[in-house]
Amino acid sequence: MNYRHAFHAGNFADCFKHALLIALLRAMQRKDKPFLFLDTHAGIGRYDLSTGPAEKTRERRDGIARVLAARDPALADYTGLVERLGLYPGSPAIAAALARPTDRIIACELHPEDAASLRRNFPNIAVHERDGYAALRAFLPPPERRALILIDPPFERADEFATLGANLAGAHARFKTGVFAVWYPIKHRAPVRDFWETLKLTAIRDAITLELLRRPALDPARLNGCGLLVINPPYGFADTASTILNALEVICGEPGHSSAIARIIDE
Repeated sequence: MNYRHAFHAGNFADCFKHALLIALLRAMQRKDKPFLFLDTHAGIGRYDLSTGPAEKTRERRDGIARVLAARDPALADYTGLVERLGLYPGSPAIAAALARPTDRIIACELHPEDAASLRRNFPNIAVHERDGYAALRAFLPPPERRALILIDPPFERADEFATLGANLAGAHARFKTGVFAVWYPIKHRAPVRDFWETLKLTAIRDAITLELLRRPALDPARLNGCGLLVINPPYGFADTASTILNALEVICGEPGHSSAIARIIDE
């Protein structure tokens, strides 16, 4: 309940997550059939980076500020949307901007004030003030039988990876064909490796990871990078994602930066 994404809006991890989210949404829309976009930890949906919490931390300087200045063609879809929408767009804003009339959006946020702001900001999407993990049980499987589920927990609790793994396995058991996109922080490698090994013991199949490291993951007190686990990645997504990652690595990286895409569970 103490986590407020406004303090971190527009940082390098946001650029990573949102550029890849756009690629996932575009890939889902290659088929005419409608789908559900379920955002389990939605925040307020859009952020003024020039004032309030974002101005205190100024994390945008190493994120969206660099990305916009670089004008890399590989990120044109992302930067064009950011500029068109004005205030920095969170995942609900991105989904709302790209959704077709037949697609459906559910955004969940546990923090009462943020949920109220989200509802005001996006009156045309379904906003629920509830726990994101509980939302996986409530809304899956969807009547559309197609869904992109974004899970972006705050990782404030020491057991977040374990909680995430258990809830992800349960959600996948209810909806095996869903496309799950799970953001995670990388401070050092051990928690991430343990998370992957836990998932390999479940019934989850066809999973890839995409990672961006600003610097080597050696200091557990710093956010050195982040990753996105994608279960049932859409056809062609990995190729598009590789181009995005290469661009972000150069723009946001420090000495020792790297990026990678790896298959951790076969189909």
